Amino acid sequence: MTESRLYIEGGKKLSGEISVHGAKNSVLPVLAAALLSQDVCRIENCPALSDVYSSTRILRSLGCKCRRDGSALEVDARTLSGCEISEDLMREMRSSIVFLGAILGRLRRCRLSFPGGCELGPRPIDIHLSGLSKLGAKITEDHGVLDCTLPQSVSGADMTLPLPSVGATENIMLAAVLGSGETVIRNAAREPEISDLAGFLNACGAKISGQGSSTVTVKGVGRLHGAEYSVMPDRIVAATYMGAAAITGGEVMLKGVRPADMYSTTAVFEQAGAAVYPYSDRIYISAKRPLKAVKTLRTAPYPGFATDCQPIVMAVLTKARGTSMIVENIFENRFRAAPELRRLGADIKAEGKVAVIEGVPRLSGAALVATDLRAGAALVLGGLAAEGVTTVSNLGYIDRGYESLETSLRSLGARIRRI
Repeated sequence: MTESRLYIEGGKKLSGEISVHGAKNSVLPVLAAALLSQDVCRIENCPALSDVYSSTRILRSLGCKCRRDGSALEVDARTLSGCEISEDLMREMRSSIVFLGAILGRLRRCRLSFPGGCELGPRPIDIHLSGLSKLGAKITEDHGVLDCTLPQSVSGADMTLPLPSVGATENIMLAAVLGSGETVIRNAAREPEISDLAGFLNACGAKISGQGSSTVTVKGVGRLHGAEYSVMPDRIVAATYMGAAAITGGEVMLKGVRPADMYSTTAVFEQAGAAVYPYSDRIYISAKRPLKAVKTLRTAPYPGFATDCQPIVMAVLTKARGTSMIVENIFENRFRAAPELRRLGADIKAEGKVAVIEGVPRLSGAALVATDLRAGAALVLGGLAAEGVTTVSNLGYIDRGYESLETSLRSLGARIRRI
């Protein structure tokens, strides 16, 4: 059976309006959090992503009922019966680790293997496990399988994370929410997706405060009820569409976004010479003038420049006049788009944490292979700007975070199709 590929005829300026779907990095922990409710939860603005399907398979394997209703997903956790996730399901995505805190919080017992996902370098879960241990969890590891128990209800804890890990912050919140005491997480991650998770849990009756700041407080409650909740828009998908407009010299209106979550990203596009106009729930970007280099760009935890946006901006800077430099401070393998972009004629030198991009006047089509989710999106952007035909294979990575990316780009005039 022949694998699907994206077939791109580049050189077309993109223009038009496009809506941004719900955030992958928000909906996955929200779906795990639905386990904590002893009722039905309805998650609106739930994107049709392969990672979402993986989450529903995990939920069903644990005894929950899941039903898709248009852009919403209903989760009934009243029938939750299992506390173990198979190795096959855990390997499907990195975010599967967030189920640890949720299952532990609801059932006080969880057994699962280490997660899979994109190979972006070491992403240890020791911060997760240390935080859960401070809540009273007993954790043993045997040949890659974690066996975790909570002997009694979480009575609270005051902890400081060694670094603001998003996943660890989420897992600790999930494990503590049904406790009997108060848990304080210092040096917590500040990402908008953390605030979205807290928003969902609070809608279900939780008592969480401080989300969005470096200190999150969770006051345990005995029970969570059901709720209807709409997931925040995906700021990385929004950045991808902005990148598509910028690299093709086009103009696009993004609808259904939260500009306040994206200041670090929009600032980079403005530095590169694009005109960016944020409104309350939309962003207009125009790149009719030639792009210019961005001298030094460093990834950092929120509110700094997101590592997920870095490959997308790298692709855009291949067409910017002058020399740009990117310093990657989060993942050591985040430059995996560079060798493939070079096949298009890009001038990128990457070593260690630093990539230097010398803008070129033209890119030429080539056969490319996606190596992770955001690198895959970067290759699509490169293909949109390249002369001739570009193909991108290994689409399983792209489908993890984009709901039919080719359909969305076609609505803006791109000549792209899945074959």
